[in-house]
Amino acid sequence: MIKIAVYGKGGIGKSTCTANLAAAFSSLGKKVIQIGCDPKADSTINLLGGTPVMPVMNYLRENDEPDSIEEISKTGYGGILCIETGGPTPGLGCAGRGIITTFSLLEELELFEKYTPDVVLYDVLGDVVCGGFAAPIREGYADKVIIVTSGEKMALYAANNICSAVRNFEDRSYAKVRGLIMNRRNVENEEEKVRAFAQNSGTEILADIPRSDDIIRCEDKGQTVIEGAPDSVAAQRFLELAKKLIDEDEKDKNEKSEK
Repeated sequence: MIKIAVYGKGGIGKSTCTANLAAAFSSLGKKVIQIGCDPKADSTINLLGGTPVMPVMNYLRENDEPDSIEEISKTGYGGILCIETGGPTPGLGCAGRGIITTFSLLEELELFEKYTPDVVLYDVLGDVVCGGFAAPIREGYADKVIIVTSGEKMALYAANNICSAVRNFEDRSYAKVRGLIMNRRNVENEEEKVRAFAQNSGTEILADIPRSDDIIRCEDKGQTVIEGAPDSVAAQRFLELAKKLIDEDEKDKNEKSEK
């Protein structure tokens, strides 16, 4: 199973990248779950035609604990199972606690055993890698971390913080940083800045996503570019990334079977 947590500065395009990557995996025949780990609960909206799923924390405030996954999820584009953790009532409680509560509930409902996904993607709030926000990269939830960044100073600053935080957990068998998605903002010398960061941080640029009107037009319709503009450059970049990650997973499986 491919298990990836996506981090990055708030507003950098994590949800856009995660949803498009989920759609790309699905279009390549993979069974996918996407879990939004943000109180805004908008990670999966472009997989659902613009109609959001009820967040788990909202559900728990209004009902008893669910008896099935279907009560707290929706099936979106390509059969992708969409779940949003949500968060506390604004101004009350801890958003990280909402993630922990949701993950505990998903374990009780045996989500992964019953759904048997090929790919699980976690879209995690901002650049915070502590407490509940670290949950996706510990205890076996995710194996790899992908960081979304642009060439903007604060985006790279956040990416550096995330790299440092994740590497501090390496001796605990947490997920490891796999690489970067360069989500372009067309700032001056953007590619050079991101490539320099990748080299200095010992990671690599896995995908180069252009700043694209196709993405904006598709999101206005509640779609990813994989669904709404499959021939666009942006869609092809997400497909290339999905193929790369699938190939890596197959290689890892083959190497383990040979041992």
